[in-house]
Amino acid sequence: MASSSSPRQAAASLTEFWSPRVIAEVDDAYVKVARVLGSLAWHSHENEDEMFLVLKGHLRIETESGPIELDEGDMYVVPKGMRHNPVAEQECHLLLIERKTTLHTGDVVIEKTRSVADQLRPA
Repeated sequence: MASSSSPRQAAASLTEFWSPRVIAEVDDAYVKVARVLGSLAWHSHENEDEMFLVLKGHLRIETESGPIELDEGDMYVVPKGMRHNPVAEQECHLLLIERKTTLHTGDVVIEKTRSVADQLRPA
């Protein structure tokens, strides 16, 4: 598994959007980085919380109760079961912390969906 002392560099080195990579493990959770642009998909994770930390740029997490706006350095935990859709109007780099059981796009499968095996491959 990849190990990096710089999540910012790991995120910047990714060549695909919406294709997170695991950079570390902490107990039963993965620490991931991602480059994102545009909209992912409305989805939820029935049994897992999902933490977003913006490393670069701005991220809007659309929720049924209104948008969550995150700037560089901001963090938000999407509670389990909450329908959400991450959106980046311009390129954004993220650090994510999720339980190892968390499916990339939760309860939906789309073209952008990445398997855990795909997320574990080297950046």
